[in-house]
Amino acid sequence: MESYTSFAKVYDMFMDNIDYESWGTYLIELLKEYGVKDGIVADLGCGTGNITTILSRAGYDMIGIDNSAEMLAIAMDKEKSGGQYNDELADVIADEEELNDNSAEEIADDSYDNSVDESEDKREVLYLLQDMREFELYGTVAAVVSICDSINYITDYDDLVTVFKLVNNYLDPGGVFIFDLSTKSKFEQIGESVIAEDREESSFIWDNYYYEDECINEYQLSIFIKGEDGRYDKFSETHYQRAYSLEEVKSALTEAGLEFVAAYEAFTHEDVKEENERIYVIAREVTK
Repeated sequence: MESYTSFAKVYDMFMDNIDYESWGTYLIELLKEYGVKDGIVADLGCGTGNITTILSRAGYDMIGIDNSAEMLAIAMDKEKSGGQYNDELADVIADEEELNDNSAEEIADDSYDNSVDESEDKREVLYLLQDMREFELYGTVAAVVSICDSINYITDYDDLVTVFKLVNNYLDPGGVFIFDLSTKSKFEQIGESVIAEDREESSFIWDNYYYEDECINEYQLSIFIKGEDGRYDKFSETHYQRAYSLEEVKSALTEAGLEFVAAYEAFTHEDVKEENERIYVIAREVTK
């Protein structure tokens, strides 16, 4: 599973078309609807912490989990600067050299050490550098969420079951699991295409390919970031996502011991339709 590296530096800049506040509001409504009004919530694939921060502001004790040190560095810098996100935050990331000097354990430990400050009346996020297929927590949580296509990056069905089993393991009795998915319909619409965006400080070219037989979407990113000398440095990454049918998701949840509760067209309570580009799935730990 490819993690964001070079693209992390400009992720928030190019994702400024996403209305994270509305996404967060919808997610909070779902959490409360299914009984999670407070407590600890783990955010799998938290990225630069946009959704994590919104849930934290809403009163949840947040744990953000991601396998990209670069993305977590930005999330932690946001945390230090008040949890705000905007275009300028693309410049806040720590130097790659510094990131390379830190091990996964050191970054996780730094996040944990900063997560509790009894001298201030505020909530701070615990960020952990972990692969969601192997994540470990110190105890159980009231809910696990995973938003913005993170589950799509699990391209092997057996790995999907593994992730769901870990979620089940760390949920409180009756705890809730909410995640979104980009759908086959969305990937089919993008198909084989080229997406590009040119800005003063950074540009990207996105070469997209969808392999219908495998339900795998591949995109090759070429990123151009303006340096202090005015020249542009080029970085390249390749990412893979899988489109899962709702029946596959239900099967994986059942194998993991979770109860499927509902699936909605994104940002609604409408039943899932074939043409939906994004759906939300709600599952629950089965209290024995």
